[in-house]
Amino acid sequence: MTDTLNKQTLQNFEIAFEEEYAKVETNNSKGIIICTLLVDYVPITNFKAIFHKITNIVKKGNYNKFIFDKRALRAFHQPSMEWYFLDWKKEVFSYGIKTHRKILPKEAWFVKLVMIAKKQIALENPGNIIRDLDIKYCDSIEEAIAE
Repeated sequence: MTDTLNKQTLQNFEIAFEEEYAKVETNNSKGIIICTLLVDYVPITNFKAIFHKITNIVKKGNYNKFIFDKRALRAFHQPSMEWYFLDWKKEVFSYGIKTHRKILPKEAWFVKLVMIAKKQIALENPGNIIRDLDIKYCDSIEEAIAE
């Protein structure tokens, strides 16, 4: 059933690229990019490479929403999160990505680490753009697209 819902929801999305660590899908008419991580850990150099490719997609389209599906992760990497939060979000904000939806793994420890790290990053970087972003956590791709 979930597979059917996923296929229906994503039927108007095109695969921009898929590789060992991630699959990125786009819907230019809806202004949405979805990045789904496919493995339990992504080395930071690969993580940054994926997001640089996404930036190039953002620059070529008319996107305003980014959905980040992290459900496959089983390792939390603070330096990756800091770069994503402080550098990447700031860059794509300048190209119109103001809405961010995140789907986290169900493990309570992972969710708690994300919230602690997010709070710490915001406190240590008071000039960040978090106040200008619409960030919500969702339980599914369908919810993230609808929100």
